Amino acid sequence: MAKLSEFCDKWCLTPSVTKTVSSVFHLDNRHAAQELNIYLSGRIIKHDPHPVYLRVSLDRSLTFRQHATKTAAKIKSRNNLTTKLAGSSWGANAQTLQSSAVALCYSVAEYCIPAWGRSSHVKLVDRQLNETMRIVSGTIRPTPLQWLPVLSHIAPELLGRLIFQLTPRSSMTQLFPFLLPTCPDGSGAF
Repeated sequence: MAKLSEFCDKWCLTPSVTKTVSSVFHLDNRHAAQELNIYLSGRIIKHDPHPVYLRVSLDRSLTFRQHATKTAAKIKSRNNLTTKLAGSSWGANAQTLQSSAVALCYSVAEYCIPAWGRSSHVKLVDRQLNETMRIVSGTIRPTPLQWLPVLSHIAPELLGRLIFQLTPRSSMTQLFPFLLPTCPDGSGAF
């Protein structure tokens, strides 16, 4: 912490003591609940067993259960908005519902998917995405899951997960050239 304080002083940075947290990632259950006494600028840093980094909730064994639960709750509330749009008389056609669902629900579900996509708790998110496809396609619960992507014209969530997990970055840029950063003048990559 002394080096961190020295670095911050050198570059005239002021770390936020109220936002900074400490956490212990330990596989030994006896030491799992251990709290560290860490001081930054003379003030103690609070302990958080589930810190959030880049909007992804981390836990001790990296199961991402809390993150999947929070993501499923976000998608559920956005599904409620999509349901209201589908049931309204605003003239929400299939294309509008599909683009709304992709923008509202799938964007939340696919955020940082390479990090937490192999978690055993991803099924919590998948249930909500299945509900999203049911809303878009207008189908009911007895509809088989394998037909939902076909009827809603939305790619299955597993396909998106596999593309980001199994494909190396070099071949991803060949598949999706729009992922390459380009110069503002259009002269190619930086």
